[in-house]
Amino acid sequence: MSGKIITIARQFGSGGREVAMRTAKELNIPFYDRELVEMAAEKMGHAAVSVEKADESALMGFLADYHVPREPNSVTGYGLSLPDSTYVTQTIIIETLARKGPCVIVGRCGNYALRSRNDVIDLFICANMEDRIHRIMERYHFSEKDAINAIHSTDKRRKHYYENYTHQKWGSIDSHQMLLNVSRLGMDRTVEIIKQLYNH
Repeated sequence: MSGKIITIARQFGSGGREVAMRTAKELNIPFYDRELVEMAAEKMGHAAVSVEKADESALMGFLADYHVPREPNSVTGYGLSLPDSTYVTQTIIIETLARKGPCVIVGRCGNYALRSRNDVIDLFICANMEDRIHRIMERYHFSEKDAINAIHSTDKRRKHYYENYTHQKWGSIDSHQMLLNVSRLGMDRTVEIIKQLYNH
């Protein structure tokens, strides 16, 4: 194996993306989140926005609006819906990035895509609802009501996406090596724990 890979799944508003970014920066290794969507879009010949929408909403009712492209993409060919094609393409990209060396991968069922490797640190980041609401209100300038609605809807989409493609329970200790609660540990301590796991 070429190095340690950190995969991070997270509740919306938990600070998981910040944890991932800070960890990658302090370990001086690449960080991939939206980049995976953009790389998938490039491979598939679709706009990144449409791919991201499919990525986040794979099981929602509006999937019927997506159509199979008339032309095959270079990775998956004919026959797959946009969400399924996005998942397959992103999985291939994740596997390729992991072979190149150490990195931090956020979301996109990264832990499942790399389940056959023995050098993956697989984490789920969570936080108390009160802290999540406050973080979303501050970051997006939402009202408390809008923040709560955003948390519920985003978590629901992430849960459906993860469980649809992995057949494992999102956010469960049975699906991840470790769950870290940012509210209890604090951001600095959470990052430090991950760094210690990486350097052990």
